[in-house]
Amino acid sequence: MAQLWKGRFKKELAKETNDFNSSIKFDSRMFEEDIKGSIAHATMLGATGIIEKSESDKIVDGLNGILDDIKSGKLEIDMSAEDIHTFVEGELTARLGQTGKRLHTARSRNDQVALDIRMYVKEEIKNIRMVLKKEIDEISEKLKSLIEVLCNKAEENKTVIMPGYTHLQRAQPITFGHHLMAYASMLLRDIDRLADIKRRMNVLPLGSGAPGTTYPLDRNMVAELLGFDSVSSNSLDGVSDRDFCIELASALSLIMVHLSRFSEEIIMWCSWEFKFVELDDAFSTGSSIMPQKKNPDIAELVRGKSGRVFGDLTAL
Repeated sequence: MAQLWKGRFKKELAKETNDFNSSIKFDSRMFEEDIKGSIAHATMLGATGIIEKSESDKIVDGLNGILDDIKSGKLEIDMSAEDIHTFVEGELTARLGQTGKRLHTARSRNDQVALDIRMYVKEEIKNIRMVLKKEIDEISEKLKSLIEVLCNKAEENKTVIMPGYTHLQRAQPITFGHHLMAYASMLLRDIDRLADIKRRMNVLPLGSGAPGTTYPLDRNMVAELLGFDSVSSNSLDGVSDRDFCIELASALSLIMVHLSRFSEEIIMWCSWEFKFVELDDAFSTGSSIMPQKKNPDIAELVRGKSGRVFGDLTAL
């Protein structure tokens, strides 16, 4: 598949170069975000008169057809394409001819990449709010559910006395309810942090170009079509900003720190040395040779899985 930047080149790209340079193995997962961003861009191009409205309508119909075909399995993404943007525009041009090429008017792959990542991460962030929303909203909802459970348990145990600890040494007495509410407080901060990241991330970079364009774009129209709160104020920063990726990874890491910390306490509390709580059989495992054991494997796995999230943050 021809590269979008091939204009001045006379020689074919070496397969080894294309394989090394290609990102489609990673960005193909963002096909829906890329196509929706292109639909909004084409709609704006037609509305502002930058291209003919009839061409804009054809491009939008063509893009919707490509999206439907990928979702249904009728169209497979060509993994030899350089990236998802090249694949979508190549497929559109194959279907519409020269009209398909008009989609790339007044934009570059730089702001396409910046847009796709923001749309994808924004959708992912939704998932953090519901149970652990496709990713800030889903996780947030799960955190809320966990906070509700902690609050209910804290209410049930507001008069249950337990020893407080420092350095794993018994200190002053506290209530079990008060101890549980410490984790509710941590998780409430996590939800606030996710909402704050989502606000900063919800800025439209599309229209920044490579960077800048002389076309009379209506970026606010595109922002409204795609659900962004505002548009980026500087084209250089608009196409290069990835702060929100690190912010999200950091927030997720803090969530895992809090869950790991709580899990460690559960592990200790249900041991014979503490014997403060007993886990429900539905959330425990046993031993194949020591039948008396009831193992807190779920809590241990939460602690183990936290390392993956920390590693992702470090990698970024």
